[in-house]
Amino acid sequence: MEMNLSGKTALVTGSSRGIGRAAGLKLATLGAKVIFHGVTASEKLASAVAEAGEGSLALTADFGDMVAVANLADTLMERSLVPDILVLNASVQSYTGLGNFESEEFLRMFRTNVESSCILLKALLPEMRKKAWGRVIFVGSINGIQPAPRLAIYGSAKAALMNIAKTAALENAPYGITVNTILPGVIETDRNAAALSNAEFAESLKAQIPMHRFGTVEECAELIAFLASDAASYITGDEIPIAGGWQV
Repeated sequence: MEMNLSGKTALVTGSSRGIGRAAGLKLATLGAKVIFHGVTASEKLASAVAEAGEGSLALTADFGDMVAVANLADTLMERSLVPDILVLNASVQSYTGLGNFESEEFLRMFRTNVESSCILLKALLPEMRKKAWGRVIFVGSINGIQPAPRLAIYGSAKAALMNIAKTAALENAPYGITVNTILPGVIETDRNAAALSNAEFAESLKAQIPMHRFGTVEECAELIAFLASDAASYITGDEIPIAGGWQV
């Protein structure tokens, strides 16, 4: 089945860089009108819009500020930009374990990574239902199913998102809306660049991954595009690792 997204509008949160940017650009090549998102206006955000081409645009909101997230949803509706495809990629991450977390950082991760997504779902899913078609794709993490001590709080937030995604899938399946989660493993992004620049550490990670390599943002984007298309119309409530077998 051809993956053609012409006539569809996609919002990709956290898309000035990394997986989000690659996903937005891929969806644009398939014909979607893509709304890129960043915390603030930036050259990276502007370049993503420019590369995606005509019809694409950028909106900004700090996903650590729930009022700003709600305002973003209002802006989408006021400007008749309610997305057919919602890629929930924006997140924050810190190396915070059970033995060293602070309440402020705990709340920052859960609010940014979990509550912001719930606010957008609350606002946008009813509009998707009216169209009787929609795609929601959460960008989770392999840490949601495979805990890492130094990412205990981050991994817990991603696990919470998987539960939310399943609930949304159940509630919205009768309306032609699918909700799925991808679970990236170690992906070569600028967020991971500093950690992976340590050659010894990088090699120790590769040794744990059956494919003995890291993934790319383009590979994640291809999976997101598939889930956004009609080719995946009978897939919902699923969690799909893209981790080189690390989940096995």
